[in-house]
Amino acid sequence: MARRKIVAGNWKMNGSKESIKQLLSELVVHENADVIVASPALYLDYVQALAPKGILVAAQNVSDQDSGAFTGEISVAMLQDLKVSYSLVGHSERRSLYAEDDAFIAAKVAKLLEAKMTPVLCIGETLAEREAGDTFAVCQSQLQAVIDVVGIDAFSDIVIAYEPVWAIGTGKSATSEQAQEVHADIRQFLANESTVVAEKVQILYGGSVKASNSAELFAQPDIDGALVGGASLVATEFNAIIEAAK
Repeated sequence: MARRKIVAGNWKMNGSKESIKQLLSELVVHENADVIVASPALYLDYVQALAPKGILVAAQNVSDQDSGAFTGEISVAMLQDLKVSYSLVGHSERRSLYAEDDAFIAAKVAKLLEAKMTPVLCIGETLAEREAGDTFAVCQSQLQAVIDVVGIDAFSDIVIAYEPVWAIGTGKSATSEQAQEVHADIRQFLANESTVVAEKVQILYGGSVKASNSAELFAQPDIDGALVGGASLVATEFNAIIEAAK
């Protein structure tokens, strides 16, 4: 089946009102793909107000709790209040820098799904895990932790982002063949539980995606778009990646 492409920009801890306004004014939306920008939480409302029609807004993180004494956290209800429809979950930086484990990430996915929001579930291996030949096992384990909590059918409402940790912010990128190999394995792993869900789920590639390699990545049969880091902060680069998602 034909799956619609998604191009998602993760701004991470970057931006100001001035730079965001300039960036959004320069983005060109095409009908061939869904475009999402994940801004810092402080600017979500601002981005919602300025984003051109056709650009969806995502949070970069969300709490696994509904409310209460959780200083600094952001609840699903707060995101809904701002009409934010997506949230990244389990980005490698959250896993490595803030010790978020698979069970914690699965709880966040469940909370988003309960609120009819779309989790963008990030999975991927470190360089050591790849060199040890554990890429498939790591990705499958991270997926299984979520399946155990929400069930396979829920993946019809989840976007997966495969992001090899060794390629994030390093300038290195998996070759299109390497990325496709992992994407195909992810889809097959899901198909072991449900072929219908596996065919439907959108799997993005994330890891130093840029204008120069996006078309080749998007040409692979199991790559349904990209989770873009630094290039999403540069309008000409991000526009070129969007354009490539045909």
